[in-house]
Amino acid sequence: MKITFLGTGTSQGIPIIGSNHPVCLSNNPKDKRLRVSVLVEWEKYTFVIDCGPDFRQQMLNAKVSRIDGIIFTHEHADHTMGLDDIRPFFFRQGDIPLYAHQRVFKALEKRFDYIFTTENKYPGVPSVTKIEVKNEPFLAGNLNVTPIEGLHYKLQVFGYRFHNFAYLTDMKTVEDSEIEKLQNLDVLVVNALRIKPHMSHFNLEEALEFIKKVKPKRTYLTHISHLLGFHDDVQQKLPENVFLAYDNLQITI
Repeated sequence: MKITFLGTGTSQGIPIIGSNHPVCLSNNPKDKRLRVSVLVEWEKYTFVIDCGPDFRQQMLNAKVSRIDGIIFTHEHADHTMGLDDIRPFFFRQGDIPLYAHQRVFKALEKRFDYIFTTENKYPGVPSVTKIEVKNEPFLAGNLNVTPIEGLHYKLQVFGYRFHNFAYLTDMKTVEDSEIEKLQNLDVLVVNALRIKPHMSHFNLEEALEFIKKVKPKRTYLTHISHLLGFHDDVQQKLPENVFLAYDNLQITI
């Protein structure tokens, strides 16, 4: 299985428009972060988790020509607003499978009503196949995927486990019963927004405590804001086998 980090930034990305924060002014490519998303590939299958506002650029950067589906964690704009850019895939492949909680589909149908409508549809508009995700395993390609439920402040969100790889973002609270689903991982990806506490995201300390509970072989931190600090400085302070992810990083599991 190959994982490509398409984006590792928070909702505004890094650099933030108009910001003079030192991290936003950094010349290190690892300090420049598009909105958070990953590409998961195995055998002949290619899936994307979330498609935010940078989706088009991410697909170009990763040279993706085909996707077997998009799996959504939740409905916030930084995770969904690139949906219109599935058009090139639709023109080549036909309907694009979308996997999401029923509530997420309701939000998408409101924002992208022209995609989901069945009446008087404009010829250039993409079509999708809706696959509802509940808190139970589902089939993606030929692989059983296990949802991991958590809270993003008070909003329910899903992370996902693909065999021995798990991807969690925008988590603040995860019950022990859900953590049990994450045992014996080779790789965990989890959000770590900044140093100071935040009402709806793990900060660095909380992420590291969560990692201790899960005990994966390796962990990559994502959904990072400029307030976490410079990539190279933070990496030097992390425990063994915990790494800051960065855009376009590829790992094999």
